[in-house]
Amino acid sequence: MSDAAHPRLAVCPGCIPGVADPVNPAPTVARLALSLPTIHCQACISTLERALGAMPGVRSARVNLTLKRALVEAEPDLCAADLISMCEGLGFEAHELDLTALTSTQSDRAGRALLVRLAVAGFASMNVMLLSISVWSGASDATRDMFHWISAAITFPAIVFSAQPFFHNAWNALRARRLNMDVPIVLALVLALATSFWETSLSGEHAYFDAALTLTFFLLAGRYLDHRTRAAARSAAEELSALEVPRAWRLDATGQATEVAVADLQVGDLIRVRPGGRMPVDGVIVDGRSECDRSLLTGETLPVLAEPGAEVSAGEVNLTGPLTLRATAVGQDTSLHRLADLVAIAESGRSRYSSLADNAARLYAPGVHILSALAFAGWYLYSFDLRMALNIAAAVLIITCPCALGLAVPAVTTAASGRLFRAGLLVKHATALERLAEVDTVVFDKTGTLTAGTPEVVNLSELSPRQRAVALALAAGSAHPLAQSLTKAILAAGERPAPVADLTEIPGDGIEASSEGRRVRLGRASWIGLDLNTGAAQTATWLDIGEGDPFAIFFADAPRPGAARLVGQLQEAGKRVVLISGDTTAPVADLAARLGISEWHAEVLPAQKAAHVAALTQSGHRVLMVGDGLNDTAALAGAHVSISPASALDAARVASDIVLLGQDLVPIAEACRLATTATRRIRQNFRIATVYNIIAVPLAIAGLATPLIAALAMSTSSVSVSLNALRLR
Repeated sequence: MSDAAHPRLAVCPGCIPGVADPVNPAPTVARLALSLPTIHCQACISTLERALGAMPGVRSARVNLTLKRALVEAEPDLCAADLISMCEGLGFEAHELDLTALTSTQSDRAGRALLVRLAVAGFASMNVMLLSISVWSGASDATRDMFHWISAAITFPAIVFSAQPFFHNAWNALRARRLNMDVPIVLALVLALATSFWETSLSGEHAYFDAALTLTFFLLAGRYLDHRTRAAARSAAEELSALEVPRAWRLDATGQATEVAVADLQVGDLIRVRPGGRMPVDGVIVDGRSECDRSLLTGETLPVLAEPGAEVSAGEVNLTGPLTLRATAVGQDTSLHRLADLVAIAESGRSRYSSLADNAARLYAPGVHILSALAFAGWYLYSFDLRMALNIAAAVLIITCPCALGLAVPAVTTAASGRLFRAGLLVKHATALERLAEVDTVVFDKTGTLTAGTPEVVNLSELSPRQRAVALALAAGSAHPLAQSLTKAILAAGERPAPVADLTEIPGDGIEASSEGRRVRLGRASWIGLDLNTGAAQTATWLDIGEGDPFAIFFADAPRPGAARLVGQLQEAGKRVVLISGDTTAPVADLAARLGISEWHAEVLPAQKAAHVAALTQSGHRVLMVGDGLNDTAALAGAHVSISPASALDAARVASDIVLLGQDLVPIAEACRLATTATRRIRQNFRIATVYNIIAVPLAIAGLATPLIAALAMSTSSVSVSLNALRLR
């Protein structure tokens, strides 16, 4: 319709009607999955579940707020397009997801398992601690032995169940002939239980059952906090695959269209793509005329004219007219699948980041083992008392066990994540704050990131009442994004549409009709009859009402709130700011000038965008990438750390480490400052743990670390670390 900028459209996998069940081929029921990126509360869930459940043919509907998805069981003849239409009618954006591509489970089994183990360890440690207090208070002889045997009966099954994650991780590390933080933990637990059982059987005074359970409880608490900080993270490559169109209309030799699975398409097949649908394969148009939205793949804001001979890529959105294309690449050879491969490669590179906790573990684990071994050898050579030497070795392991280290990172990240959430940022990845603190370069996408991503009319006041009325009548008859924006603006101004007849949309050109005996048109300058340079920075569509010269209606993609302020704050903090966009040169240069960004790149393809980020990384820079579209996912996954707006495509949000929940961009600067503070707190926690060990280890080696001292020392260090972390709030 227009020569001008076009907003970022959400990918719509469900635009091709009709979905067979991709997971369960049984003909009696179809399972459909919808992505619902705009739901945000319990009211949204209730509204959608009631509306979906009331639809004819729907057997059940469940909405998951965390994953922003709906799973619907329905009659086989119910189309996903019907569900999407109903959701959009209620004001919720909806897209179909391919269930065969979503292999991850819908439940957080790991989190629930950790929580159950934590509860068992906590309950058992409280009971054993009560028995230990009696021993410390003076219980002796048969009474003390009875309390120790009861403690043993509680501790052994509790440890076997609750400490399984540590046993499993330690065994995997030892099989690989390496040490991790769980190896000294397991060794301490085994020695504590063994020596305590031995002491109990010999009517000894001291047993470490309470210390073993307390140790397990604190370490499980740290493990659960760590798990919670990354529970939202999912594979972006998987999400991209799920967004591929699951069904397509294939034409046979007679021209009859048959709905088939995309997996059944072959190179050379003729495929019909309806208006509003996405291209299921790469191909060449052989029939039809329309406009295609490439913003999600390339970042281009301009709709591209699609006519016979033009090449299209999987993932592009057909805007206005039906198209027939001949497939040139299908399945894993399509551009969309290649983009998913880029994301997977980038994600694997990020996983090589070594966290502060991992670095501490490399030094801590062998150090603890050496200390314990030296304490055992020294006391055995001194006294030749195997029982006493083992007790002291166990005391060293218990008192040096990394409770404080286990809580040092998750306690800080949880506190910082809570503060950032209140500021409008959701931290998804466990090491995101550590990496954000190291950033020296910030790379921004343009459309939908630094800008709002939706066109707004900027010169509506210059139109006469007659022009507004005609423009409203024409624009209301089109689903084109610029037409919808114009309709919304004129209705908000209180205008009513002029009476028109013979309203017709010409795919790829615009809309025309008859009004008061004259032909009226709204669309491309060339179609209106004007020969203009369309490379201007400002977006325009043209209105011809048959009276006087055609009138240009201009649109602008306004910067997001806080964009200029954020760029200024980042530059004041000494960070390099770069704008990289797939959009054309003129609008990119215009936005860069308005925001004060001196370094910018335009017309950059997704692979090139990821290559830019990789080049910056290889030159020694720590890159923060901020983006929102499919064309940004590989760059988001490949950056040192990444942020995407909540309005971004699901795949972009999944590829990012942090999600910006609101429209204002300023909280990103706050996140950078808080990340530096959080990293400083983590290092302080490591120093607290070190000081604790410097004080406690000599007591243990000297044989003065009774179970009471060990329990108090562990609790004191853990509480100190937690309180230091809470200062971030």
